[in-house]
Amino acid sequence: MSIPAELKYSKTHEWIRIEGDEAVIGITHFAQEQLGDLTFVDLPGVGDTLDVEQEMGSVESVKAASELYAPVAGEVIAVNDALASAPELVNQSPYTEGWMLRVKLAATPEDLLDATAYGELVASEAH
Repeated sequence: MSIPAELKYSKTHEWIRIEGDEAVIGITHFAQEQLGDLTFVDLPGVGDTLDVEQEMGSVESVKAASELYAPVAGEVIAVNDALASAPELVNQSPYTEGWMLRVKLAATPEDLLDATAYGELVASEAH
């Protein structure tokens, strides 16, 4: 399983790519694998404000529905509109084409995991 080293991760399986004072957010390969084929993605709108660990949307798959939690605080400045008609992009390419949100950070995120720590979390949950 791929766990890109340049990203940060939340304990709820969202990935975060910090780009200056912005962050791009999606769900990890492990998360999409656990969910199965996604059929629907519900995301906040541009201009919405997120707080850390606040519910920021949901995903539905052939197996389950799951809430998404904000790994960072800030204002949503972009949403991947392609996911409305092609939620399978999250399954096919969770770290690139399957990104979900771009957020203007309110503060530098704390408590995010690096790739090694996230790998350990996944290993502990996979058993």
